[in-house]
Amino acid sequence: MSEGTMHQPAQREHSDQQRAKRLSRLLVCAAAVPVMLIAAGCSSDSGSDDGAGKETAGLGATTSADATAAPTVQAAAYKKLPEPCAVLSKKTLTDLVPKGAKSGKEGTSSDTASRGSCSWTSLDNNGVKGSQFRWLNVSLLRFDSSQTQGEGDKLAAAYYAKQVQEAQSVTGAKNAKSEPVAGAGDEATAVRYDLKKKEGSFKQQTVVARVENVVVTIDYNGAGLAGEKAPSADTLTKAAEKAVKEAVAAVTSANGTGTDTGSSSAPASPSPSKSASKSASKTASASPSPSATKKS
Repeated sequence: MSEGTMHQPAQREHSDQQRAKRLSRLLVCAAAVPVMLIAAGCSSDSGSDDGAGKETAGLGATTSADATAAPTVQAAAYKKLPEPCAVLSKKTLTDLVPKGAKSGKEGTSSDTASRGSCSWTSLDNNGVKGSQFRWLNVSLLRFDSSQTQGEGDKLAAAYYAKQVQEAQSVTGAKNAKSEPVAGAGDEATAVRYDLKKKEGSFKQQTVVARVENVVVTIDYNGAGLAGEKAPSADTLTKAAEKAVKEAVAAVTSANGTGTDTGSSSAPASPSPSKSASKSASKTASASPSPSATKKS
């Protein structure tokens, strides 16, 4: 075998090895391309997720802000009522219902923290000269704050105005007169009139007062029966105004805010609940109906 013939297999082998190396490099490069594409794809997905996360976080923050911005209701100042039959002093009762000062009858109430009433009847028999009749009723109504209906003092103010209007529009009333009452809570009005009944002619006084979220109503009437002289309307009104001031003082005292009844243009005294939580009270009805016995 010639030397040229011996070199031919060696040259082919070397050539084959060169082609194998080039093929290997091509395969490696080809394999690297999808890896790079995959990596680029992952990077793109990651960026998209970050944006969605930021958007979701933004929506959550807005919802939280909206919830925080929801309006709150000022808590009612007064949380309870005094015993209705104990709001007036013995002296006052003796002046207003001399023969019935000890005969107070408490009205029925399913919620004594929100409503209460007490009435007294007096008949002073003077024999052939006739008799003097007196009837007194005290009604207490407290309003709680409500997220749906509003603040207790505003609900009480609306009820106060309604009570005054009703007293001013009694059917058959004559010689009607209304006047503001000073020194009886935040606002107070006295309404008086004559009302004829089958027993005789009655002098009627209705005094309505509001202190914070509580409304106090005093109904007081008198008559001279069987020939007795009719009482003075001025005297009866003065007595009823004295009674409403005592009742208002009893309400403030029962809630630990002293006995100062304030004036018709300013609150009796700063309420400790004014700086308290503004959440609405969860107890008691926001607009209870009065249970007091109405005028006799």
